[in-house]
Amino acid sequence: MKKDLRTLDLNLLKTLDALLDERSVTRAAERLALTQPAVSGMLNRLRAHFDDPLFIRAPHGMVPTIRAQALAAPVKRVLADIDALLQPLEFTPHTAEMTFTVAATDYALRAVIVPFIALLKTAAPGIRVRVVPVEPERLTARLEQGKIDLALLTPPTTPGELHSRTLFEERYVCMMRADHPDAGMPLSLARFCALEQVLVSYEGESFHGVTDDALARIGRSRRVGLSVSSFLVLPEVLAISDMIAVVPERMAENRPGMFVCEPPLAVPGFTKSMAWHGRVHRNPAQAWLRGLLLETSQRHR
Repeated sequence: MKKDLRTLDLNLLKTLDALLDERSVTRAAERLALTQPAVSGMLNRLRAHFDDPLFIRAPHGMVPTIRAQALAAPVKRVLADIDALLQPLEFTPHTAEMTFTVAATDYALRAVIVPFIALLKTAAPGIRVRVVPVEPERLTARLEQGKIDLALLTPPTTPGELHSRTLFEERYVCMMRADHPDAGMPLSLARFCALEQVLVSYEGESFHGVTDDALARIGRSRRVGLSVSSFLVLPEVLAISDMIAVVPERMAENRPGMFVCEPPLAVPGFTKSMAWHGRVHRNPAQAWLRGLLLETSQRHR
């Protein structure tokens, strides 16, 4: 028998969406700000409506049935469309109050978020910004669930199903302490290869990067004595040693006590971009915030 849409409460769809994401009645209840019995009752109503168990208990949570899996994408689309219908036609930045959650690395935090905040606090003082780690393996799911509004990535690391826009092109420079023996003079390729260097690797275990690839193409290599997983500690390491580092130019700008120069070989740069889910693509507030990010990123140059 064909089901009547009038018998399906919108709150049931929101519950189904939460259960599909969380695979747990307890976590879905927390996300929806409901009690566990209330969510269990809604699940029973959903089972009756779709004439399917929808979820089967398993040792590590609930496993969706084939019917539930088939409902996942349509339910998200319906909820996104309804959310779009409820959004105001106009967005007034100066009076807006909301939280904007961005996934970013420490590089993007300094290169993108800092200049963005400087302008945002003047144009929209009521908007709060929350910055969280990128977590590539969970990124798309978190964007779908609304836990993240925007991610600062590079084109190769951007999932194909997301919307994206280039923010800027980045290049590499060489950085060392201002009183380093080699500061203030051109750095030869031979001296560059001889100096011990620091490499920033987000994996925290690699001693090979884009600079090593560029050196290998001309039959040379360098001495990497330290590999760290964050740019934040880099200036401190350089300040207390004769080590040098090849870093994105925006990370080297306005660093007290540091000397910056061109590397003695061409090191390919990279593109910094922003990515977002289709669920917020037409949201006026989100569109305005993306526009401001683009403006501040390009103005910074």
